[in-house]
Amino acid sequence: MSKSVAMNRRAFLGTAAAMGTAGLVLPAAAQQVDPYTGQPIYGATAGATPDAGAVQYEQSNQRHNISSFRAQDWRPYFDNLTNGAILCDLTSRAVHYWSEDESVYRLYPSSIPVSADLTRTGRTEIIKKVEGPSWAPTPDMRKRNPEWPEFVGPGPDNPLGTHALWLSWQYYRIHGTHDTRKIGRKSSNGCIGLYNEHIAELFSLSNIGTQVLLI
Repeated sequence: MSKSVAMNRRAFLGTAAAMGTAGLVLPAAAQQVDPYTGQPIYGATAGATPDAGAVQYEQSNQRHNISSFRAQDWRPYFDNLTNGAILCDLTSRAVHYWSEDESVYRLYPSSIPVSADLTRTGRTEIIKKVEGPSWAPTPDMRKRNPEWPEFVGPGPDNPLGTHALWLSWQYYRIHGTHDTRKIGRKSSNGCIGLYNEHIAELFSLSNIGTQVLLI
């Protein structure tokens, strides 16, 4: 790694941490307890979200989202389950998976984009699966955050976590995250994020060609 890249990376991580704290009052409960599991959160950097900025904390919405976090039937959303199907529900902030033979159903809490202008809905599919993904900011991200590095390799600083599913839409992914504060909140530049253990499972269950619908 060149000296300039290393410096950019350090600046990026420092800025991400600052964005998570500057001008943002974090509720004590949100800092310490995961809203879905009720378990303490360890290792997260003060709400820092390297691919989007500060996590948006919404206590009232979290309670509403938890109440709507429930099993769904695939039929209102898909004509069939060829290659399996993934539904990303932006309202409840949940990801649903059904296998082609209906023998497997999974429901995961997720993060969603921070704003409407970064949100895309509609039908797409998985075109690539990567374990240990690298990450590079999109051209628009670079314009908004010129101090960010051009590339971050696999590892604990990578915003894509341990696994990533490439969608047919350019720059859009379903991926993991090392910052567990993101899950259940508006915290991405357009992608859908899952806990690392959940994306690892979804990664193993899904295939190239698995249908994906964002609503």
